[in-house]
Amino acid sequence: MNSRNMPLCLVVWIVCAAVLPPSAFPAEKANEDCFDKAQTQADLNDCAGEEFAAADAELNRVYKAVLEKYKADSGFLGKLRTAQRAWLAYRDAEFEAKFPPSEHYGSIFQMCAAQYKAQLTRERITKLREWLDGAEEGDVCAGSVDLKSR
Repeated sequence: MNSRNMPLCLVVWIVCAAVLPPSAFPAEKANEDCFDKAQTQADLNDCAGEEFAAADAELNRVYKAVLEKYKADSGFLGKLRTAQRAWLAYRDAEFEAKFPPSEHYGSIFQMCAAQYKAQLTRERITKLREWLDGAEEGDVCAGSVDLKSR
């Protein structure tokens, strides 16, 4: 079977599997269902957009939870807000480095862009969760991270 006989979504998945890291693919079952049901590139773009929107919503939820947990520590909160603004600038710069302006990305670009932004966002969520999860007792390098609740 040559690529002309394959459905477009299968060709797109083969290309993505070859060039994107495993972490760029959807992790949540609901989003996997979206990708499984996608029939066109537009559908795949929508699924990737939903994946990024979900990651962004989770980032905002976790960030607000950290703000709430540490609301009595104004010094830390100021530094966290500065770090979050810097991370947003980093995310945008990292994205631009990965996908510099070009007309050569084609119709798959929107999907790849959303998946990459979702990947970067999930990495930030992991870092922010450290403040919610807490540090182990005896972690002398925990810094501003509270100890885990028992």
